[in-house]
Amino acid sequence: MAININLDVEMAKKKMTLTELAERVGISIQNLSILKTGKAKAIRFSTLEKICEVLRCKPGDILDYREDEK
Repeated sequence: MAININLDVEMAKKKMTLTELAERVGISIQNLSILKTGKAKAIRFSTLEKICEVLRCKPGDILDYREDEK
């Protein structure tokens, strides 16, 4: 199972930089970068909610599930 993060796609659609999103969401650039690159092990619902609010999107626009190929 794989959860893919499409944060960079949503940021590009809104023409928003990592720095701007981090400031508007209220988290560090480093933590947002970890999330964006798919290296995060978890995300708080409150953080996901704020990201969706700022980017005007739904969680499904950012998170994507794909089964591992066998």
